[in-house]
Amino acid sequence: MRRRNFITLLGGAAVAWPFGVRAQKSAMPVIGFLGPASRAQFAPYVAGFRRGLNETGYVEGKNVTIEFRWAEGRYDRLPALAADLVRLRVAILFATGAGRGVEAAKAATSTIPIVFTTGRDPVEMGYVASLSHPGGNLTGINFFTTELMEKRLELLHALAPKATVIAYVVNPSPTPIESRVHVRKLREMARTFGLQLRLLSATNEQEIDAAFATFAQLRPDALLVDADVFFNARREQIVALAARNKVPAIYEGREYAAAGGLMSYGASLSEAWRLAGIYVGKILNGAKPADLPVMQSTKIEMVINLKTAKALGLTIPQSLLQRADEVIQ
Repeated sequence: MRRRNFITLLGGAAVAWPFGVRAQKSAMPVIGFLGPASRAQFAPYVAGFRRGLNETGYVEGKNVTIEFRWAEGRYDRLPALAADLVRLRVAILFATGAGRGVEAAKAATSTIPIVFTTGRDPVEMGYVASLSHPGGNLTGINFFTTELMEKRLELLHALAPKATVIAYVVNPSPTPIESRVHVRKLREMARTFGLQLRLLSATNEQEIDAAFATFAQLRPDALLVDADVFFNARREQIVALAARNKVPAIYEGREYAAAGGLMSYGASLSEAWRLAGIYVGKILNGAKPADLPVMQSTKIEMVINLKTAKALGLTIPQSLLQRADEVIQ
C-alpha cells in the first residue's frame, strides 16, 4: 500500500512539475519603461514604441507587459524609478531622456538589458564602447538631433535673412554647454553668417519663463531652441512664449510645429522609438545588446506652420515650402 501510494504521489509530481515549468515559461515578459516626462506629453512616441514591438511579434497585454514609470519632468526622480523597475526584475529596460534617463538606468543595473534612445553621441556620453560593437548591456537608437543644430541655424537664417541677433535657448544639464561640440560649431557658423548667437539657459519651467523675460532687453530677431527632451516635454509653453514675443523660431521635431511652432527640422522621434521597440523585441527573442549595433534613425522631417507665419507677418520663401515634408495650413 505504501509502495502504491508512493508511485501515485510520484506520478502526480511528474505531471505537476512540467506544468509549473510551462506556466513559468509562458508568463509574459515585463518591459520596464523609464520616461522623463508624462504619458500625455510622450504619447506619440509611446505609440511608435508599441508599433516596433508589434513588428517583432509582441503585443502589450497579450504576450508582453509594460511597466511605465514617468518622472513627470522631475529628473531627480529618475534614479529611484529606475531602481524600482530593477526590483521588479523586469526582463529589459527602455530608457530615454537626454542622458538623465539613460544614466539612471545604467547606474541601476549592469545585467538587465537596456535599450535607449538619445539625440547625443552615445559613445561620447559613455553609454557604449562603440556604435558597431556596443559591449555591455546597453544598445539603442541614436537620432543625432544635436548634429542637426547647424542645419537648423542655416534654415533659420534662410527664414529670417535680415535677423542679426539669434537667441539660443539651451539646457546646461547634464552636459556643460561649453563642452558640447555642436555649440562651438554653432558659434562658428553664426559668425560666418554675421549673426550674434546669445545663449539663454533653462533647466526648469520657471527658468524657461525667465529666459524669455530677457527678450525685452535682448531684442532677438529669431529664436533657436536646443534639441532637449525637457524642452520637448515643455514644447507648448515654449511655443506660446515665442508667439507672445512675436519671434520666428525653429525647433527639433514636428510636434513643436503641430503645437503652433513656426518651423521644425529634425529626426522623427516616433520613428526612433519604433526602432527602439524593434530592438526590445529582438532582445526578448534572445539577441544580446552587446551584439546589436547602435542604430541611427535616418527619417528627417521639415515641417512649416503657415498659420503661425501669417500671425508673425512672415512670408515663407518658396524654396523652403518646396523642401518641406509637411505644411500646416
